[in-house]
Amino acid sequence: MLDFTIEPDFQAKLDWAAAFVRTEVEPLDLLFPHGGDPYDTRNEKARAILRPLQDQVREQGLWACHLGPELDGPGYGQVKLALLNEILGRSYWAPTVFGTAAPDTGNAEILAMFGTAEQKARYLQPLLDGEIVSTFSMTEPQAGADPKEFVCRAWRDGDEWVIDGEKWFSSNARYAAFLIVMAVTDPDAPPHKRMSMFIVPSETPGIEIKRNVGTMDERENLDEGIHAYIRYHQVRVPLDAMLGGPGEGFKVAQARLGGGRVHHAMRTVGKCTRAFDMMCERALSRRTQGTLLADKQAVQQFIADSWVELQQFRLLVLHTAWIIDTQPHGAARTQIAMCKVQTAKVLHDIIQRAVHVHGSLGTTGELPLAKWWMAAPNLALADGPTEVHRTTIAKQLLKNYRPAEGLFPSEHIPPKLEAARKRYAHIINDDALSGRVDA
Repeated sequence: MLDFTIEPDFQAKLDWAAAFVRTEVEPLDLLFPHGGDPYDTRNEKARAILRPLQDQVREQGLWACHLGPELDGPGYGQVKLALLNEILGRSYWAPTVFGTAAPDTGNAEILAMFGTAEQKARYLQPLLDGEIVSTFSMTEPQAGADPKEFVCRAWRDGDEWVIDGEKWFSSNARYAAFLIVMAVTDPDAPPHKRMSMFIVPSETPGIEIKRNVGTMDERENLDEGIHAYIRYHQVRVPLDAMLGGPGEGFKVAQARLGGGRVHHAMRTVGKCTRAFDMMCERALSRRTQGTLLADKQAVQQFIADSWVELQQFRLLVLHTAWIIDTQPHGAARTQIAMCKVQTAKVLHDIIQRAVHVHGSLGTTGELPLAKWWMAAPNLALADGPTEVHRTTIAKQLLKNYRPAEGLFPSEHIPPKLEAARKRYAHIINDDALSGRVDA
């Protein structure tokens, strides 16, 4: 039975979080607006504001809610996490304040599942406590996110692994205490068994950040980029630095992605809701050509289309979260891909309309809309390009179908009509019944 109600106790937590994010967290977006600010543990002023806010989140039992009870988390499940992330999506700083910032959440899961006791003590606990940040170093400059094209290698040399090669777009590497690196350990193995995963302390000799690349809203001349282009010069780590077994890098990577995509999608719902609120307020506040913008049919269509798309997307994400919570691992693969496909599109379309309703003001830095809009291309590429996920969806759906038998489609009318006539021939050919009907 379908039930869209939320438990009263958890709804109270959501209400607290919504008010807290609006009043206490959103100001951080203005005071520390650059992409790397939430991850820069050396910024003493930002941390002096951040720590008391994190303490308040802990007091409410909402810290690091993605964690299960085995890691001292509440074990809320994906539906509750989605509802919370909808609120966190309003603010760039909110995930850090609530202990759920990427890529740290996924890296924490990897360490929890595959790390040694020493690694958990050194890296996992400080990561969970918000004291350090981390990097997931997977994509490569010649390959993007396609693991079949990776060439960064690792080989065993005595009691050490040696990592050599380049990685591209390793987020937050300039601030990270450690990096989780995917490297090819068996180039002759099948594509998904060629790679292994390693934990590499950031102070390890041989790690060179060639440059920190700036995206659309980051100014490279001011060194605001946070996505590192890294060269690993025969970086040496101990044998127990491998996370999982040899050749299990792809498996380890997949273990961290599903829930994260749902979280990104629901945060997008929250951001789009904020943009929608701005659009409606503007429509009721600005006049042109003698009437309010709200009276213009084009603006009314903007509002209607945006709300319909937002609600459709929100239900898709919540349904995906429900499948993850209630069905076997992997059952939500198609739905997760659907969320990924729609995330960037919904963000782009709704914020684009909000920008238009605000006119020139919407394109400036005096509103958050332009910066949000510039995030859409990155969302379409992060965790795999949208096109790849569309292919995944199509392949999964086509498994439920079979080719038509014979020359014509199964819905071809002539044979179906003939079959219908045969099935009900005793009625159709009953002259007495036909006479009564005619009468």
